[in-house]
Amino acid sequence: MKSRSLTLVRSLDARSATAALRLFWLGVLASLIVLAQVMAAQARPESLAPLAEKISPSVVNITTSTVVEGRTGPQGIVPEGSPFEDFFREFQDRNGQNDRPRRSSALGSGFVISEDGYVVTNNHVIDGADEILIEFFDGKELKARVVGTDPNTDIALLKVEADQPLPFVRFGDSDTARVGDWVIAMGNPLGQGFSVSAGIVSARNRALSGTYDDYIQTDAAINRGNSGGPLFNMDGEVIGVNTAILSPNGGSIGIGFSMASNVVTRVVDQLQQWGETRRGWLGVRIQDVTPDVAEAMGLAAARGALITDVPDGPAKDAGLEAGDVILTFDGADVADTRGLVRQVGNTEVGKAVRVVVQRGEGTQTFTVTLGRREEAEGAAVPAAAPAPSPEETEKQMLGLTIGVLTPELAARLGIAEGAEGLAVIAVDETSEAYEKGLRAGDLITEAGQQKVETLSQLEDRIAEAREAGRKSLLLLVRRGGDPRFVALGLDG
Repeated sequence: MKSRSLTLVRSLDARSATAALRLFWLGVLASLIVLAQVMAAQARPESLAPLAEKISPSVVNITTSTVVEGRTGPQGIVPEGSPFEDFFREFQDRNGQNDRPRRSSALGSGFVISEDGYVVTNNHVIDGADEILIEFFDGKELKARVVGTDPNTDIALLKVEADQPLPFVRFGDSDTARVGDWVIAMGNPLGQGFSVSAGIVSARNRALSGTYDDYIQTDAAINRGNSGGPLFNMDGEVIGVNTAILSPNGGSIGIGFSMASNVVTRVVDQLQQWGETRRGWLGVRIQDVTPDVAEAMGLAAARGALITDVPDGPAKDAGLEAGDVILTFDGADVADTRGLVRQVGNTEVGKAVRVVVQRGEGTQTFTVTLGRREEAEGAAVPAAAPAPSPEETEKQMLGLTIGVLTPELAARLGIAEGAEGLAVIAVDETSEAYEKGLRAGDLITEAGQQKVETLSQLEDRIAEAREAGRKSLLLLVRRGGDPRFVALGLDG
């Protein structure tokens, strides 16, 4: 009996210990939750007012004025030759709506970046303006002059002359901005005056339509009139210039875009120094390396930038060729064409850089002295030699009807005189070639990275690719002089 009693006591002690342990860990968990809530409260301030008060004096409203020609008649009201045409012309004349010039105004935003009066805004805010008026937070107004503009990034640099130092803000490092970070957008939305909106970084590295695009996406409200205004981080640094919104109705739906500050600062520095941009120029036409192109070329991975053409310029002088795949530029890996364009554009003109390319089975390194992109626009592609006499007239292969180029066929398909290669006469609409965009009138100049001028040469390239175990053949196709590589599958 005594032994049973002892066993029962010990059992009760074990249960008490377990319950106590559970209570202990519940207490620890509750403490952690409270601590996390305190830390979250500290991470996001209760009010953004102190930060807004600090940075507001550096944000400005911009009003532009442009003289436009008046209407010379009732255009857009009645059709030309209508019996009512004279009536509407007399009505416009009586109301002063004749051909007299009139002044048109537009509104935007900007921000001061130095105490001596440099102001950053969007190029489209001041484009074509003959008068620019800057309104400061305290109501003071000053006229501004344009220092320089860059339509490629939609950035403009202005200058005002003030009788005392101006409040200004500094740029931050946009590369450190993370998705989910808090941001503030400031500006002059819809002409309503100074306004603040808050949100988060919704996405990074967005590309819209420009060559040098690197946008920060935010859900902070951005509307018409906010263009050119700053996007601030919680340290009061500018990490973006508010430029565009995605909207079906013209108003904010929470998808706004700000050009990243690390792009803007390079542009502003050049505009401030020279009044214009000076970007590096490699002198190649390129396209992305897709998985099928990589397979057709025998590459280990779909990365780098594939050279489709090399006009006269730095790359040609250094020995680069069409069909080379640029793997690294100036010591940095090349992910794709967009990355290479930005890398080259951000490199100073005249710098000698090392370019590593994949050519054939191995890699080669070239030293290229960069030119200036702004001076290279319109560079001509070397003229092609006349095509030799054909062996056959036309043939169907790879989902294409292909013919050797003759003057008559070139004229019929609208191909430039003197071009060389094989002409695409027709495309099977159920084929892979059609899905990848080939059309009648395209010109095939290379297959398997070798020139083709006859149908037998193309057939040889197809046979060689099959013997090598390739699943596809890489074609260099030109349309209107613009080249691109296309990988087409080889049917069993």
